[in-house]
Amino acid sequence: MKFKGETIEEHKAEVLIKLRKYKLIKKETSEEAIGYTVSIPKEKEKALVWCILGQATVGIAMMNSLYKILEEKGLDRAIVITEGRFTHAAKQGAKKRKVELLPKTFPVFEIFDHKLVPRHEILDDEEKKKILAQYKIQPYQMPQIKSTDPAVKAIGAKPGDMLKIIRKSATAGEHIAYRYVVD
Repeated sequence: MKFKGETIEEHKAEVLIKLRKYKLIKKETSEEAIGYTVSIPKEKEKALVWCILGQATVGIAMMNSLYKILEEKGLDRAIVITEGRFTHAAKQGAKKRKVELLPKTFPVFEIFDHKLVPRHEILDDEEKKKILAQYKIQPYQMPQIKSTDPAVKAIGAKPGDMLKIIRKSATAGEHIAYRYVVD
């Protein structure tokens, strides 16, 4: 299945790289997959965004190929994108390593371009402490947002992160809300 001259997986990878503000280092293509080596500025590390093409089911054999590539390149993180599904064994192996499996429901377009989706930002530790001190609360006392929320997935927030959500408002100009990411 093609999308604007490229595969859906490629397009999702490009949207992901843009949304998470990763820096593209290199793009490599093979018969079974397309790999994007990226640098993650916030965490000062490199990762592989791996698009698996034409697989209905991604199993442990395909994941072992990924682990081998990570070892060869000296990378310790990966994000896997596919239009298929992941087997239980593949999911368990990914949990043990720093491998994020993107669901096939990950959007093919930039969701923040829609006027009804507010901008989401992950707060750093300093900002997080400042907000908690300002409101005299613990993180668990904050309004929560699920880690499976499409906007949370898009920006790469994990449980334990705090988000700043900025909405445009006709009366206030801008409304800022904070959410705590949970499983």
